[in-house]
Amino acid sequence: MAGDQLNVLNALDVAKTQWYHFTAIIIAGMGFFTDAYDLFCISLVTKLLGRIYYHVDGAEKPGTLPPNVSAAVNGVAFCGTLAGQLFFGWLGDKLGRKKVYGMTLMVMVLCSIASGLSFGSDPKTVMTTLCFFRFWLGFGIGGDYPLSATIMSEYANKKTRGAFIAAVFAMQGFGILTGGIFAIIVAAAFEAKFPAPIYKVDALASTVPQADYVWRIILMVGALPAAMTYYSRSKMPETARYTALVAKDAKLAASNMSKVLQVEIEAEQQRSEDKSNSFGLFSKEFMKRHGLHLLGTTSTWFLLDIAFYSQNLFQKDIFSAIGWIPPAQTMNAIQEVFKIARAQTLIALCSTVPGYWFTVAFIDVIGRFAIQMMGFFFMTVFMFALAIPYDHWTHKENRIGFVAMYSLTFFFANFGPNATTFVVPAEIFPARFRSTCHGISAASGKLGAMVGAFGFLYLAQSPDKTKTEHGYPPGIGVKNSLIVLGVVNLLGMVFTLLVPESKGKSLEEMSGENEQNDESSSSNNNNSNNAVSTA
Repeated sequence: MAGDQLNVLNALDVAKTQWYHFTAIIIAGMGFFTDAYDLFCISLVTKLLGRIYYHVDGAEKPGTLPPNVSAAVNGVAFCGTLAGQLFFGWLGDKLGRKKVYGMTLMVMVLCSIASGLSFGSDPKTVMTTLCFFRFWLGFGIGGDYPLSATIMSEYANKKTRGAFIAAVFAMQGFGILTGGIFAIIVAAAFEAKFPAPIYKVDALASTVPQADYVWRIILMVGALPAAMTYYSRSKMPETARYTALVAKDAKLAASNMSKVLQVEIEAEQQRSEDKSNSFGLFSKEFMKRHGLHLLGTTSTWFLLDIAFYSQNLFQKDIFSAIGWIPPAQTMNAIQEVFKIARAQTLIALCSTVPGYWFTVAFIDVIGRFAIQMMGFFFMTVFMFALAIPYDHWTHKENRIGFVAMYSLTFFFANFGPNATTFVVPAEIFPARFRSTCHGISAASGKLGAMVGAFGFLYLAQSPDKTKTEHGYPPGIGVKNSLIVLGVVNLLGMVFTLLVPESKGKSLEEMSGENEQNDESSSSNNNNSNNAVSTA
């Protein structure tokens, strides 16, 4: 196939791994760094917000956010992300990757800063402004999903493309770690400067007025890494595949990539395209060629995120259970931030981050399909192993075993479908739909994240009315919720069968664009001047 491929695309496919590949990973990965930092930090800060703004005089436990406020603060960024993935995914195919890439970053930087500012001081105003800016922050983050994946896949060579796209995604791991470490530093500094009694001793004094700065500083610092890469993003040339295959300018693509690859690439005449191959998104022809692929990428991402985001439910119970986080009333407000941040950073260090990098190391060796299948398989096994003897795990002496199994579930999510569902949609669709289809797949994932984070919050409540958390209706209990999650992962294995293997193949081979060129060059030699634009 490469014989009929444009020279510039062939040069990219066979290029040796070089410095520009690593700069592209860092520039593209900073969006994910910010994404993980922001989504992660909010879970550190919600307890503090509860203490500051929802304190009840005389209550034996510190104030907490009411269920509806908690769901809004945690969930509004998901809604924004979903909208951003669809909108910017579509825009990236219409205007080009580079133009849209700067926009998403600016939105992220401005909204990160704004989410730490609040107009007014009463709880309602503070929560409303926080939710407003977190929605738009999510909107910017959403745009980063399809664009970063598409840009990286279009820049990479075919031998190590999977590892490069996975490395962009793995920057999330560093975002999580940085969020945790920064929160630990801020909390330790404030605790040293403004010591306070624990809640049990003096409820009011346990939350010092300065604690209001802690959450704002933690949220606003999320803007820094993104702002630092803005200049680099604006200097990146448009990807050769967009320029050549969508904008139909093979000459410009060749000259751009000559500079990037530092090799001479011979510019060639733009090939004409056969009208039968200018099919639109969701047309009959698209559905015939890529319909099942799109179903595969959307369904697996949806199912994975249900399981992946439901972890937050069990996290606080697990931490309390193993004694990493003592009861809330035995700490002051800032100590609580410190303890939660420390616990989450340890989990990230032990299971989350290594999983990502295992994927980077092996994705081009054993392939996407094998990693995704294996990940879903082990997640299913561990979920059932946690669920079926659930009562056994609740005894104090078995808690360490529970944490080990729980960590393994998330190790195999990251060394498994969490990374591959991000990589594959950027490789298997035609250039003119690549960003849109990745956005659709990612948005489907975010829908799953909402089901995981909020559906299971209600589902996991005890069936016994007297034992539910304050403000929640009875659910099916944790044991049954874990069984449901096991079934979700099993379905993930089934839908993985729809996803094709793209290891070692060029993007044009995967999307069938080479075959289009084969047909068009033979049937359209005589009217090579009137290329049909499909942008």
